[in-house]
Amino acid sequence: MNVQRYARIAGILFLFSLVAGGFGEAYAPSKLIVSSDAAATVANLRNFDFLYRLGFAAFLIESLSDIALVLILYALLKPVSKELSLLAAFFGLMGTALFAFAELFYFAPLLIMKGSGYLQTFSPDQLNSLALLSLKFYGFAGMIFTAYYGMAWIVRAYLMFRSGYLPKFLAVLMAAGGIGFVVRNFLMILAPAYASDVLLMLMFPGGLILTVWLLWKGVDVAKWNARVNAARAS
Repeated sequence: MNVQRYARIAGILFLFSLVAGGFGEAYAPSKLIVSSDAAATVANLRNFDFLYRLGFAAFLIESLSDIALVLILYALLKPVSKELSLLAAFFGLMGTALFAFAELFYFAPLLIMKGSGYLQTFSPDQLNSLALLSLKFYGFAGMIFTAYYGMAWIVRAYLMFRSGYLPKFLAVLMAAGGIGFVVRNFLMILAPAYASDVLLMLMFPGGLILTVWLLWKGVDVAKWNARVNAARAS
């Protein structure tokens, strides 16, 4: 296994995920969704149809990158603990799968806006309201299961901290980001008024620095080999 090649690929996938996620989850919805005006939202979806579809395509790029990243991070962290690395992989895949489910609500307005067949029983205003409701479901469903994504990074951060071949400060940053995701998820359920988006932003510094680190420095190969040999010996 060429561990440095794996690290570089992980950095590239991280970069794809950050850029595509920022576009598909933040930029495109912010340009299209008017939270209190269903008619304006539907008009945006029709007038900027390509941007709307591009937002979904960006999610596909992000999710494909994240799934590949789950495998590579599992391989990179397996020498520390195979069981915990596998647990992080399961959490990560669960988070991606649940967000993919949420994306159905993002794409559903295309069907609703056609108003054909059985939907003709609804007035245009009602169809507009249904389209906006679907987009609000998308936003809520995309956030209500972020604890899985956060737990994946808490476990990975623990493995990174113990690894010796990745910097401890990056492990601390990623742990903070993971904890932010988990805490916000529970606040959304138990105390919605305190579920600040700032908690999600805790992931950004660590994710960005980790991306640069993997692309630039990768892992300490000597310490990686020592870990692998120790794992084989045990």
